[in-house]
This record gives sequence, C-alpha cells and structure tokens, in this order.
Amino acid sequence: MWEKIVRHDKLTVIILTIVINLIVVILSFLPGYQGDLPAWIKQLPLINAILNSFTFMFLVAALMAIKRGNVRLHQRFIYGAFTTTFIFLLTYVTHHSLTESTPFGGTGFIAYVYYFILITHILLAIIIVPLALISFFAGYKQEVARHRKWVRWTMPLWLYVSLTGVLVYIFISPYYT
Repeated sequence: MWEKIVRHDKLTVIILTIVINLIVVILSFLPGYQGDLPAWIKQLPLINAILNSFTFMFLVAALMAIKRGNVRLHQRFIYGAFTTTFIFLLTYVTHHSLTESTPFGGTGFIAYVYYFILITHILLAIIIVPLALISFFAGYKQEVARHRKWVRWTMPLWLYVSLTGVLVYIFISPYYT
C-alpha cells in the first residue's frame, strides 16, 4: 500500500493538502463544546507547543545531518519531524474541535507583533502542507534534484512555522482559561 501511495504522490499531496487544511478551516468556525472539559484537553495547547519545538529541533538536526553528508541520519530526523507534526495535527484538531479560540488580550505594540506572527504562521502553515509532502516524496523516491529544488523553500518555511507555533503559544498562554 505504501508503494501505491508513493507512486501516486501528486494525488496524495493534493488530497492530503485539501483534507488537512479543510479540517482546520472548518474547526475555526465551529462553536466550542459547551460544558466542562477534561483537564487533559486544557493541556493540549502546551503539548502542541512542545510538539512544535520537537519538530523544529528535528528539522535543524536533519539540516545539519545532510550538510555533513549523512543521508541516513537526515532521513531519520525528517521522519521524526513528520511524526511530531502528525501528532501535533491530531492534538490540534482535538483541541480545536472541543474548545473555542482563545482571544489575545495584549494591546499596543505587542498586539501588532503577535498578530504579525500569528497571521504569517497561519498562512505559511497552509503552504507548508503540500511543500513538506512533495519534498518528502521526492526524497523518499531518491529524486535528488527534485528534492533539492523543493526543500530550498520547504525547510526554511517549515522551520518558521514550527518556531512561530511555539511563539504563538507563548504569547497566548496567559489568556487560556
């Protein structure tokens, strides 16, 4: 089955991009669960920030490994980044399907900084889904030239998205109830 998915990577990228981004958009407009939530649900934003931190570290380690010519170690760190990103997506969807968005309470200059980071994070997170998948499939299929072409964009954007995910949490965490 995995080989079939890889063989049809363009279709897989299109379907996953649409499904993932559509789920996140739909969740943005749904009302939160009415009633008391279990304590573990309230911990999901922190877990999301931790997962984003791990993704960032895995990506930096993958970049360092490939710069040193260690393809095998690079692949392992990329698998780690995809794993933490996948778990992040599950916890993010769980949290946002049960709770309403937390408004940012800061004002003045800090609010401008927060909203700049938040908006760029959201827009680039939408874009990173297909970029990461295309880069992954090209690398997996050992299409080195195609992989290099895509990772020139994917790596810095994915690093930015994972880092700003942590920053968004740091900014908004005082306002969680």
